[in-house]
Parts: sequence; C-alpha cells; structure tokens
Amino acid sequence: MSNLIAAASQQAEGLLQKAFSTAMERGLLPQGEIPSFTIEIPADTSHGDFASNAAMVSARAFKSAPRKIAEALCGVLDLEGSFFERWEIAGPGFINLFLKDSWFSQTVESILEEKEAYGRSDYGRGEKVMIEFVSANPTGPMHIGNARGGALGDCLADAMNCAGFDVTKEFYVNDAGNQIAKFGRSLEARYLQLHLGEEAVEFPEDGYQGEYIRESAREFSAIHGDSYVKAEPEERRKALVDFALPKNIQQMKEDLEKYRILYDVWFLESTLHESGAVKEAIDNLSKRGMTYEQDGAIWYKATAFGGEKDEVLVRGNGFPTYFAVDIAYHYNKFAVRGFNRVINVWGADHHGHVARLKGAMDAIGLDGSKLDILLMQMVRLMQGGEVARMSKRSGKILSLSNLVDEVPVDAARFFFNMREPNSTLDFDMDLAVEQSSSNPVYYVQYAHARICSILKNLAAEGIKPVEEAGKRDLSLLSAAEERELIRLLAKYPQEIVEAAKAYDPARITRYTLDLATQFHKFYNACRVKGEDEGLMQARLALCLAARITLRNALQLLKISAPEVM
Repeated sequence: MSNLIAAASQQAEGLLQKAFSTAMERGLLPQGEIPSFTIEIPADTSHGDFASNAAMVSARAFKSAPRKIAEALCGVLDLEGSFFERWEIAGPGFINLFLKDSWFSQTVESILEEKEAYGRSDYGRGEKVMIEFVSANPTGPMHIGNARGGALGDCLADAMNCAGFDVTKEFYVNDAGNQIAKFGRSLEARYLQLHLGEEAVEFPEDGYQGEYIRESAREFSAIHGDSYVKAEPEERRKALVDFALPKNIQQMKEDLEKYRILYDVWFLESTLHESGAVKEAIDNLSKRGMTYEQDGAIWYKATAFGGEKDEVLVRGNGFPTYFAVDIAYHYNKFAVRGFNRVINVWGADHHGHVARLKGAMDAIGLDGSKLDILLMQMVRLMQGGEVARMSKRSGKILSLSNLVDEVPVDAARFFFNMREPNSTLDFDMDLAVEQSSSNPVYYVQYAHARICSILKNLAAEGIKPVEEAGKRDLSLLSAAEERELIRLLAKYPQEIVEAAKAYDPARITRYTLDLATQFHKFYNACRVKGEDEGLMQARLALCLAARITLRNALQLLKISAPEVM
C-alpha cells in the first residue's frame, strides 16, 4: 500500500546521499564519512515540503561552513525522475526540497484507489505481537482507569495490526490467589449475614465492600437457601466463588463489548496452576542457579538481574507468590505460545514491577528486551468544572459500565485516547456529551458528515465524481488550502506506523482533529459546486479522498463516522 510521505522522505535521503558521493568524487568536498542527517517536514511548508540538516551536521566532517557544503551538494543534486521539482538553500545551510505537482495528484489517486485499505502497510512484516491490557481484577466492576487502559490497548492493537503486525489482544483473568480468597471471604460474610443477621457475622476488615457482593450473595441464597450455612467454610467459600466469579467475568466481557473491545484470548491464571506451569517456571530458574532457599521459602536472585532486592517465589507455607505466577505467565507468552514481542498496558503504580519482570525473563533464558511495559497515568474525572469525587462504595462514576451509559462510547474512546499514555488525563464529562464544535469528537465527526453532505447534494443535482483516474485533472488542485489538505492526507499511513513504533495510538486521534481542521479550512476557501467542470471534479475527488481517510482513521479507533449530523 502507498505511503508517499515515507517514499518522498526516503527518496530525499537517497538523493542527498548520492549528492555527497558525487561532490566528493568531483573534488567539491574532501573525502570523508557522510554523517547521519535528518529529513523533516517543516512547520511552514512555504519553506519547502521537506528540509534537511545534511550540510549543517557535516561542517566538522568536511571542515567547511555549512552553507558552502549545501551549495556543493545542491550543485550536483539530480532531481530527474524524482518526486521533487526544485531545491533552496535557507539560512546558514538548510536544504529545502519542493515536491512536484504530480506527487500531490498521485497522493489523491492512491487514496481513491486503495479506499478502505488506505493507511495499511507491511511495516511490521507479520511480527507476532501480544498486547495484554485492562486485565482488571474479576472480583468487582471495572473502574475509570480500566476505561483508559481499554481505549489505549485496543487502539494500539488496531494501529499495529494496520501497520502489518500479527496482533493478539489478551485479557489476563486473576481467578486464583489472594484476591480470590478475599472475594470468597467477602461473599461468605454477606451470605451468612443474610441468614444469621449482620450483627452475628463480622465482615472482614479487608473485604470487598461493594453492593455487588451483597447482590451475588442474595442471588446465591435465592438458589441454595441456607443449605451452606452449616457447611465447612472452605466448601462454602468455594461454592460462592464458583457461582459469583463466572458471572463477574461474563459481566466484564459484556461491558467491554459495549465499549467496543473484543479480545482474542481470555487467559485464566488458574490454568497456570492446574497445568503445573508455575512449578515448571520455578524449577527452570532453579536449574539455572537463579534461586536459593532461606527460612523455608524459595527466593529468586533478582539482584543478579538489576533488581533492588531478591524476591520470594514460594512462601514458607508452600504457596507461590504473585511474582512467581507472573514469571510463569510471561514464560507462557514467549516460550509456549511463541510471541516475538509482548506489550503490557499497566497503571503507573506498577512502575516498580517493570525492571524485575524484564530481568526475570532474562534469568529464565528469554530476552527481557522483548517485553515492553506501557505505563499509563491516572485519569481525573471533571464535572461542573471540578474534579468529580469517586468512591468505591457509592460512586457510580467509577464504574466503566455506568460511564458508557452516561457518555457516548464514541466520546469515551476518543477522549481516553487523546493524550500519550504517560500523561495524566482530565476527562470532562460535560464536554463529552456536548454536541458542538467544542467537543473534539463531535468536531471530527461533523467534518465527515459535511463531506457526505457535499457529495449527497451534488448527487441530487446529477453531479457525480468521475470514476476513471485518467479522466480527472488533479493538477488543478493548486490552492494553498488544497495542497495543505493533500499533505495531511498523505501523512496518514506514516502516522499509523509512528503510532505503532512509539506505542502511542493517541497520534491517530490527534491526526483526525488536524484533518478535520484542515478540511474545514479547505471547505471555507475552495468552492466545489459552481466552478468549471475540471476544477469541480478535482475538488470532488479531494473531498472523496478526505472522506476515505477520515473514515478509515475513525474506524481504526472504533469511532463511528456519521453521514448526517
């Protein structure tokens, strides 16, 4: 698929590399090693479509002033057969390159030809990648942080898939361990309170307080009555957990599907224990000399792999720690299921766990550098111009399910993916439901609807776009607003690649805002209807290209692209 921004950038680099060699061959520059230089798109494209610091960074290597080096390079710069029509030397030695009209025409034609495929590439070359995100505790409802992690993880997965990676989306279900034991104790207390009275049964101090615990206990009681009141505690807790946990997990699936997230895999922690994978991982570390016993516990030599202190893998009571399970889980990702790269989206409060888990991958014989952790900062909910209070006991704002009931899913996904993961995000509840240009998602969707309206109104008058590429003259698109819009359309495939490389899907969201803004500028400056046939058809083709690109970007983000607003 086409990526004409990347193609032009690579071509510019090649042209300058060749110019260096030619200048040295002709004695215009002394023999030397060509230093690394950059090719960039200037903020002000009146200074060129691409600019390079090649001469600036070569001053020391060639013992000459940058401007003289630039003059030598440009004197032998051969643009024949390239995307470029001319060059300029600016300031102390920057080299600016200007694109030919044909590049702009080719960009629009490529979009019209590729349609839904525009933006896709083979950059990732099918590399097998797993992205694990949300993985919320299944003992209760998902909260606002999960909403942000869900949007980031899902959009990153789709961006990487679009960039040519083979991506698997995974939710890790913590259905074993301490939190499940606490879940069981909490359910048990509420169940017994139903039959024996709240004063007769003390609720665990660290128990889960939510109303959902009471509701699960009531549902269990409606089926089983008081038959478990006199049962052994272990039997009673197991029955309660076996009843309530699958319901919670199913509710999570439904809430996430409502949020437009579908996972490829729901991986149960319990399977690691049942299969013996946790013991195997510990034994593997032991065989490598990475463990030792102390005070009846098995310890991992974390300090040998960059850890601040050694870590317990198996407690004195024989139960493995969460860290031991985490090692087994990630060993499964790499060694058993064969993922070449694993990306975890975690809350920023897990930052201390990053280095020790990557180190453990090295210790167990894998490559820790292939495990990437995307740390996500907190979300502040704003309402009425103030920070909204969030309470696990009573605040329904905290629940993902309630959030998407109050805020359109389009707005939620857009807002949660507007900033890079490592920055704190303010989520304005009032703005998210506002239907005006102040609401960024509404502003972007309105641009798409405006394009659809233009096409619909012209069709009503019998004016339809020319279908055959050879019968429209796109060189007529020469106005500044037209050229700026085409430049931005051309950037879309590279934006996806950059989002995949940087693990920053917010680039796509910001791109849609830029594209909507640029289209509105074009619309206000350039009439479509009322011009002569040739220019009208050229602008109609540009409108179609803009609609395709905007729709593709919104669909990647799983945000609707309405035709009427």
